[in-house]
Amino acid sequence: MSIKTADEPTTPQSGFDFGFLKSHIREYGMLLALVVIMIFFQVMTDGVLMKPLNLTNLVLQNSYIIIMAIGMLLVIITGHIDLSVGSVAGFIGGLGAVLMVKMGLDGFSSALLCLAVGAIVGAAQGYLVAYFKVPSFIVTLAGMLVFRGLTLKVLGSASVGPFPETFQLLSKGFIPDFLSAGGGVHMTTIVLGALAALALVYFSHRARQKQARLGKVDEPFGLFLGRNIFIAAAIMLITYLMASYRGFPNVLMVMAVLIAIYGFMTTRTTIGRRIYAVGGNEKAAKLSGINTERLTFLAFVNMGVLAALAGLIFAARLNSATPKAGVGFELDVIAACFIGGASAYGGVGKVTGAVIGAFIMGVMNNGMSIMGIGIDDQQVIKGLVLLAAVCFDVYNRNKA
Repeated sequence: MSIKTADEPTTPQSGFDFGFLKSHIREYGMLLALVVIMIFFQVMTDGVLMKPLNLTNLVLQNSYIIIMAIGMLLVIITGHIDLSVGSVAGFIGGLGAVLMVKMGLDGFSSALLCLAVGAIVGAAQGYLVAYFKVPSFIVTLAGMLVFRGLTLKVLGSASVGPFPETFQLLSKGFIPDFLSAGGGVHMTTIVLGALAALALVYFSHRARQKQARLGKVDEPFGLFLGRNIFIAAAIMLITYLMASYRGFPNVLMVMAVLIAIYGFMTTRTTIGRRIYAVGGNEKAAKLSGINTERLTFLAFVNMGVLAALAGLIFAARLNSATPKAGVGFELDVIAACFIGGASAYGGVGKVTGAVIGAFIMGVMNNGMSIMGIGIDDQQVIKGLVLLAAVCFDVYNRNKA
C-alpha cells in the first residue's frame, strides 16, 4: 500500500465519487432540484410548461426577479439584506413613466436618469449601513416604506402609461433574425444558443485545466463530463424551443450579459474575492487591509442600480406604471438567493445559484398557476420551500 505524500500533486479522478457529490451538495443539489421541479410540472400540466410560448413567458415573467437576485446576492454575501428592492423598483418604474408620458422625455434618456436615481437610492442606504453602522434590516425596512409612499406620490395613486414603443421593446421585443432561412425557426437564436453552450463548456474545461496544473482537481472526470453534457444539452433544447416561437427576447440577452459579467466578477476578480472575505469574516477582512465599508457601500449602490433596471423592465412589460408595482418582489428575490445556495450568514453564494433559485421560484409560480392552484396555497408552498432551503443551509453549517 502506497502512502501519498504532501508534495504529491492531486490527479484527476475518473470514477463516480459519491463522497465528492455529497460534499458539493449545495452546488449540484439546486440544479437537480430545478430539473426535478420542471419534470414534475411538465407532467402535471400535460406538457404545457415546456411549450415555446410558455417558456418565453416564463423568461419575461421572471426577468426582473433574476436581475434583482444578482444584486441581492452580493448584498447577502457581504452579510446584509435589502428589503426595499421591490419598493425601489416600483418607484423607479413610476418615475420613468412620469418622465416619458407626462414630461415627454425619450426612453433612453429617461432610463439613464432612472438608473442614476437608483444608484443614488442605493448609495444613501449603503452609506447608512456601511459608515453609520445602522443594521441593514432597519435601513431597508424604512426604505421599503419610504419608496412605497413616494411611488404613490409620484403616480398620484393612478396608473400612468402607455410608454413609447421603443421603450416597450426592452421587455416585449425579440432579437431580429439575421440568418433566416424561411423555415419557421429563428436561426440567429439557434446560433447564439450553440455559441453559449460551447462557451460554457470551453470555460469549464479551461478552469479544470488550471486546477489540474495547480494540483487542485477534486471533481471526478465522469461527473465533470456528465455535468457539462447535460448543461449544454439543456441549453440547446431550450434554445430550439424558443427559436421555434419568436427567438430570444431582448430581456433574456440583458440577463445573459449581466450573469456573465457578475459571474466573472465574483469568481475571477480581486473585488469579488474581497466581497466574499467581508461576508466570511468582516473583522479578519478589515485587519487584512480590505476596505470593508467601501465594499458594503458599493454592494448597496449596485443593488439600487439593478433594482432600477428591474423596475424599468417590469413597467415596460406592463406598458404602464402602477402604484402596486413591486409589491412582494423583495420576498421572491431574497428567496431566490437562499434557495440558490446563498448563506443566511454571509460569505457564501454564487451568481448561477441565485439564477437557478429564481427559476425554481418562477417555475413553481408558473406551474402552480397552470394547474389552477390558488394564490393562497402558492404562498404557503413557496414559504415552506424557502424555510427548507434556509434550514438546509443551517444544517450544513453546523455539520461543518
